[in-house]
Amino acid sequence: MPSKKDRVDAGQAAPDLEIVGSQVTLHPTGFTGGYDSQDGAITERNLVRHMARFRENPFDFLREVSLFVSGTGWRAYDSVIGQPVYYPGYSDNIKRLIVRSPLLQSKMRDLAEARLQVEQSEGLFDGTPDAVKKAMSRRKSEIELSLRDVVETMMDSMICKMDSNAFIRGAYYITTQLLTRAYHQGIHVSSEEVLRLRSVAQAAADKKQSIIFLPNHKSHVDYVSLQVICYRLGIALPIVVAGDNLNFPVVGAFLQHAGAMWIRRSFGDDQLYSTLVQTYIDVLLQQGYNFECFIEGGRSRTGKLLSPKFGILSFIVDSLLSGRVKDTIICPVSTQYDKVIETESYISELLGQPKAKENLSNFLSQSSVLSLKLGRVDVRFHEPWSLKEFLTQQLQRIQVAQTLGSQIKLSYSDRGRVLRALGYRVLSDINDVSVMMPTALVGTVLLTLRGRGVGKAELVRRVEWLSERVRAKGGRVAHFYRAPTSQVVDRALDVLGPKLVGEVTGLAEPTYYAVDRFQLSFYRNMTIHLFIPEALVSAAMYTKVKQGGGPTNQDITYEALLEQVTFLSQIFRGEFIFPPEGLVANLGKSLHGLEKDGVIKIARNAAGAPIAVGLSDAERQCGRENFDFYCFLIWPFIEATWLGAVSLMGLAPPLNGPSDVWVNLNKAQDSAQQLGKTLYHQGDLSYFEAVNKESLKNAYQRFAEEGIIQIARSKEQRTTPATMRLAPEWTPQRDEQTGKLMDRGRLWDFTERIARSRREGKNRRDGATVSSRVLTMTDTVGRQLFQSVARSDATDINVSTRQARRTVLAEKANL
Repeated sequence: MPSKKDRVDAGQAAPDLEIVGSQVTLHPTGFTGGYDSQDGAITERNLVRHMARFRENPFDFLREVSLFVSGTGWRAYDSVIGQPVYYPGYSDNIKRLIVRSPLLQSKMRDLAEARLQVEQSEGLFDGTPDAVKKAMSRRKSEIELSLRDVVETMMDSMICKMDSNAFIRGAYYITTQLLTRAYHQGIHVSSEEVLRLRSVAQAAADKKQSIIFLPNHKSHVDYVSLQVICYRLGIALPIVVAGDNLNFPVVGAFLQHAGAMWIRRSFGDDQLYSTLVQTYIDVLLQQGYNFECFIEGGRSRTGKLLSPKFGILSFIVDSLLSGRVKDTIICPVSTQYDKVIETESYISELLGQPKAKENLSNFLSQSSVLSLKLGRVDVRFHEPWSLKEFLTQQLQRIQVAQTLGSQIKLSYSDRGRVLRALGYRVLSDINDVSVMMPTALVGTVLLTLRGRGVGKAELVRRVEWLSERVRAKGGRVAHFYRAPTSQVVDRALDVLGPKLVGEVTGLAEPTYYAVDRFQLSFYRNMTIHLFIPEALVSAAMYTKVKQGGGPTNQDITYEALLEQVTFLSQIFRGEFIFPPEGLVANLGKSLHGLEKDGVIKIARNAAGAPIAVGLSDAERQCGRENFDFYCFLIWPFIEATWLGAVSLMGLAPPLNGPSDVWVNLNKAQDSAQQLGKTLYHQGDLSYFEAVNKESLKNAYQRFAEEGIIQIARSKEQRTTPATMRLAPEWTPQRDEQTGKLMDRGRLWDFTERIARSRREGKNRRDGATVSSRVLTMTDTVGRQLFQSVARSDATDINVSTRQARRTVLAEKANL
């Protein structure tokens, strides 16, 4: 898989270290990086592998257990880098610091005073002024005491309880036993990265500063892996922010004692709870305890990075902007897998099945976790950086004269800019250190080839081509100790298994095909971030290529290319992480790279500026395989956005009915998904994965940002779901005689523009199909949705039209 150049570099690099207990094994470096990267000498170690098992070797099994029980060697976890953790009284000390916090004390006084004013306005105090004053003082003390009791209860269920060193030794042993049964090739890390991390951790400990680990989130294994790594390296374990959906019997208590901090999914208007979370984070950062939260919020069900979530980040930033915390260290983390345990459940959720409630049996039995062989986990650490320095740069950019260390108040919009800059900086850093696993490479190739299947030789050739493309883009490719590509491909096929990749036997050579394209797309999406600019250029060029008529007719002018790339970039703004250089610069860089690779030819004027772009002769001679690769990457997402836009056409209110109807947002998205499934099985949609809920949600969010739809949300989202309607200026027209939707108007033009870059179906032409059969189908589905609203009562409609309008106006004001 590595090129000749990379093989030489890897051969000269320091060896990897595989550390299992006290035994050290040497290996060649485990991956190759981009040509301009500094990864040539990075080494790798396997921290956890082949724990002894009773049936195979009872003596070694009992020896290992005794070493953990006695706390021998590194297992003792009694001399860690960082602030003291896992000692009796840790939880009580944290609670004491929280309760004494001026921030929390002030909030409780304010809440008590506010309640007292309400009671006074209700006439609950009477008598002489002195008697009223005494009664109010006594009542205020009662309220504050009651609030302290509430805080105690909240703290008990929220804070992690790192009180027992014996517990964490046992927890490490149990989790590594489970982990190595599922991921039998262990957890791999870069030796140089972890040495750097230990050095940064020591410097942070000396300054009593926290390291905030910000990993991507694909699996429940993510936080287990990082905890295991920190334990094995002797770094103080981070407190992990976790949703209270995981706080169920047995597992919840176990995780809380292992470092989990439980928070609600929604705070609503609970000012006391919000202040308690802020205070807890303040205390952790002031005391220098390490901290971990997931930059994406929840787990990615699609395999690619999600847009950053700003809830916990906002609390962290506020700790520094307020001056309560001087500085903290940010460490982005990439966690990659040969195979993710939860992908089957993810696909069920994306296809509309309700998310299963977390419980112990599901937690342990993800496809029989105790007997799976899913390959390895690969964890990479970006170089840590100072949050204070980052915020200082951001404040200078938005021309805030104040310096960190004093109370800084930012406007809503400025605060949003700072948080977005922070979130996307972290996502970019995660992408920079991510390693492309063999399963991701094989899955990507299988989903970007024409035809029913691919021969073994061709599969190996395309994996090698893709590996070269990844490295050329500055990415890293796992090659597993310079094994031949054919062996690496065999290993990936073995891990993916026959449920994802099938083999046709009895042929001239082994031939493979995608069995479950939907689930396999999870692995393809692990590589897509590297090729988004090229994919958008190819999709824009396809608007001309699919017209046929000879090479000259298929060339696209630079102006038309720029226009379509700009349009596609806008609709995918929340779907992908784009390079930070800007659209025009990214376009120029992509065109240069595609031209250098022989995929396209560019006609230029006398000044050297591009005037037209087309496929090169070499690309046509090889059957457009490279151009098609980039198109195949982006087409499913174009289909999903097109499906979302088509579904909106059906939300035009029927004739002779109310024109101002707000529908349940979730029900509208469910209807869009039902429409997509129908269109797929009837041949009007090319990709079944386009019906996944995640992409449809992203599309609706983008439509809301464009003003195509209006969404009304309540702070109490659990009890009052969001509602939506088409904006009046985007609402399609209906024929006044028949009531049928008309193929014209602003929304129709928007949908058609998306369709220009869609993959052309074998037995359809987009324009005629959409204007007849697809419009009829979306109208049918839309009418069913309106009928369900008409039949429902006021609680099903969720909010009245007047309430919805107020919410929309409030959101616009915030924006």
